[in-house]
Amino acid sequence: MKLLQEFRSASRARTLTEKIRQLPIDKARLMEVCGTHTMAIHRAGIPEALPSSVQLLSGPGCPICVTPRRYIDQAIELATAYKVTVATFGDLVRVPGSKLSLEKARSSGADVRVVYSGLEAVELARMEPERRVCFLGIGFETTAPTVAASILEARRNRLKNFFVLSAHKLIPPALRTLAQGPEVDIDGLILPGHVSTIIGTRPYEFLPEEFSLSCVVAGFEPVDILQAIWMLLIQRVENQPRLECQYSRAVRPEGNPKALEVMNRVFERTGATWRGFGRIPDSGLVIRKEFGEFDASRVFELAAGESAEDPRCLCPSVLRGVKVPPDCPLFGKSCTPENPIGACMVSSEGTCAAYYRYRAMPVKSGSRTGLTQSGGVVTR
Repeated sequence: MKLLQEFRSASRARTLTEKIRQLPIDKARLMEVCGTHTMAIHRAGIPEALPSSVQLLSGPGCPICVTPRRYIDQAIELATAYKVTVATFGDLVRVPGSKLSLEKARSSGADVRVVYSGLEAVELARMEPERRVCFLGIGFETTAPTVAASILEARRNRLKNFFVLSAHKLIPPALRTLAQGPEVDIDGLILPGHVSTIIGTRPYEFLPEEFSLSCVVAGFEPVDILQAIWMLLIQRVENQPRLECQYSRAVRPEGNPKALEVMNRVFERTGATWRGFGRIPDSGLVIRKEFGEFDASRVFELAAGESAEDPRCLCPSVLRGVKVPPDCPLFGKSCTPENPIGACMVSSEGTCAAYYRYRAMPVKSGSRTGLTQSGGVVTR
């Protein structure tokens, strides 16, 4: 706890902010690639404390936000057409599908239950063998090993009524697609801390080597994030893009070999569709044929077609860093946390939810307000 307090220190945050302000930076566009970072950044009021030459953008770091509507539609099909008990993380319940959400399906009689882990869903299936239980496996490399462990536990218990509908995605292929994109102008990346505890830092080496992108793996406290921004800006001043790790207290270059072994034992790579990016090769995880009896997409005949996104919602552009939430005509009007139209407003890691909750006023892309965030660590 003492260590964490050091990274929550208001005085250290102010010192870093002043050091950042003194750097000779004309323009720097930095993107955080983690939804937890997005929330932490806005909760602490960091954007308002930075000089106007430094702009923070949000990327595809919210797993629920990048999951296309088709997945929600398939989960609803399992719960309604097949009468399967759908077990899911709470964030996913209110995400709109093509016609309704899991929450609305539940209000119409579908058995949708919020759980905190795949193992909780395994226990539900074990305790009630007459019930078919499907866990919605969603997330990046952080959660994939835990879901893989759930499948291994289900096999150990010889369960015939437990399934997983996998929508797991991998961050490095998405970053390659982002770096190759012609419309995104980014000078540096704040890389995800949680994902990096699993995969390590080596999978990001291509970013500075091939795309001259400055990269820093960061922790989640205000001082962590400000240190990462400082490190990225120093790289820009020196004109020497490289990969660095600010979050060394939790991240190693090799990652977590045991977690990776479990993940790779159960899952294999495949192409996957990301909201805002389309289909990205080798960016998803599917359950290996060896564990096919637990794969809901194999066991049940689910609708295969893509589901259309709401054309009014700018969530796809927000996820690419092309737009910020207030650019969307729905933001804060017809789209609110109480009545979300896009996934970015639903998830606790969503950019729109972060803006709505923590920004005192709408901020159009490319502009600054100089606000002080009430309750934040960083103020001016």
